[in-house]
Amino acid sequence: MKIGFIGLGNMASAMIGGILGKGLYKSTELTGSSKTEETARKIAEKYGIETSTDNRKTARDADVIILAVKPVFFAEVIDEIRDIVTGSGADKLVISIAAGKTIAWIEEQFGAPIRLARCMPNTPAMVGEGCTCVCLKDDVSDDDKSLVMAIMNSFGKASILPERLMNAFIGVAGSSPAYVFMFIEAMADGAVAAGMPRTQAYEFAAQSVLGSAKLMLETGMHPAQLKDMVCSPAGTTIEAVKTLEEKGFRGAVIDAVEACVDKAGGV
Repeated sequence: MKIGFIGLGNMASAMIGGILGKGLYKSTELTGSSKTEETARKIAEKYGIETSTDNRKTARDADVIILAVKPVFFAEVIDEIRDIVTGSGADKLVISIAAGKTIAWIEEQFGAPIRLARCMPNTPAMVGEGCTCVCLKDDVSDDDKSLVMAIMNSFGKASILPERLMNAFIGVAGSSPAYVFMFIEAMADGAVAAGMPRTQAYEFAAQSVLGSAKLMLETGMHPAQLKDMVCSPAGTTIEAVKTLEEKGFRGAVIDAVEACVDKAGGV
């Protein structure tokens, strides 16, 4: 089995690191191509895999092709490799990680039925903590499903959703790291205003977000229960929560997610 990456940017690099780190495949079983020789060289040196600037070579050599280029280049890349993927005797699994490109659109670009999965990892994949939505074409086999999930779980956690929920996933997970970074930055600004050095403020804010998320995931407790555990009667935390409610914190977050979902639907 050979896995080929067309596009070797940050997300592809994160995926390659996860696959190798988990021992899912060996470096000799991975290959990739990029637009520039510099990127191809960097990835080859970092991970010890074969790379080139030849997308057709990657498509020919691979049993599984991961399309990791920016959405704007998708049609161009598919046109370049179409005959290799759909030609006589070809039986390749294609995995897309492009935002806004549906299963139907991708298959239409190839001009023939193909084995296809659409996935959406978020940027924490770069540190092995990605959250990935997996949408599978109706006729994908159980073996293909297992293979896709193994790859996507190698750099975080992946879940299968119907494609109609992909935009909702983008709103709550695909784009949400940006909201979280804004929250961390705002909390740190508050601490700096209270006299704390900025480096420590960022560290404390980020660790609090990390620990809080881990606490919820590992205990399985409802976030409201965990919030109540911190809110002592007449204490500092409930005063802060009151201020957040007065400023419309929940409503702003809900509106932001809905705006993201609406935008994703129009990409």
